[in-house]
Amino acid sequence: MSATKLLPYNPPANVLADRIILITGAGDGIGRAVSIACGKLGATVILLGRTVKKLERVYDAIVEAKGPKPAIYPMDLAGATAQHYAELAENVDREFGRLDGLLHNAAHLKTLSSIENSEPEDWARSFQVNVHAPYMLTRACLPLLRKSADASIVFTAAEEGRQGRAYWGAYAASKAAAESVMEVLADELEATPNVRVNSIDPGPTRTRLRQAAYPGKNPNSYKTPEAVADRYVYLLGPDNRGHNGVRFTIDDA
Repeated sequence: MSATKLLPYNPPANVLADRIILITGAGDGIGRAVSIACGKLGATVILLGRTVKKLERVYDAIVEAKGPKPAIYPMDLAGATAQHYAELAENVDREFGRLDGLLHNAAHLKTLSSIENSEPEDWARSFQVNVHAPYMLTRACLPLLRKSADASIVFTAAEEGRQGRAYWGAYAASKAAAESVMEVLADELEATPNVRVNSIDPGPTRTRLRQAAYPGKNPNSYKTPEAVADRYVYLLGPDNRGHNGVRFTIDDA
């Protein structure tokens, strides 16, 4: 399936006002940039990640920008079980009563390796974080998303998941599986117009994951996470209504 290019988006002030948005991998990279952007535009952001100190820094950045007070939810997706996700959904329901946005952004990539030389434990971890976690989190949060008048679920995709490449092994396979989950879910929710599901491939971006894949390349040659945050805001906000099951991409030079 071909992807739809997303052009730069200039969001109106407070376009996300009163929205409750949960973002995984919110401590750094794209997750951090999108969390701060959403907070500045009026959303109450639930910051989910492994490292509390990183989440606290994002929290402080949002408050400093005069965004609504965010919430911090520490969780290691590599070890989380269905019960952990059920408890998370219960906490969100008790605190906020609904969920208007869910961004599956956290991802695992240890290093590039041939399948022959890959470690089974690393393969399993990639699928746990990149596929099983989005599945279990979405499953737990769907009742909350259905309570919203306009809810958006967004998966961060990768070109390696859309076209397999040598040495990307577990990452490519798991990202392909996650995008299939997106399409299945979008089809299942076709008759639920208040909940839409899409994916976005940000392209090469200055993140820790990209640096792990290409340790010898100058990270300054990639666009920053802040440069793609506007497109995520578009997908999470009201201006994207009517799009469901779409593979979006960013190919800014």
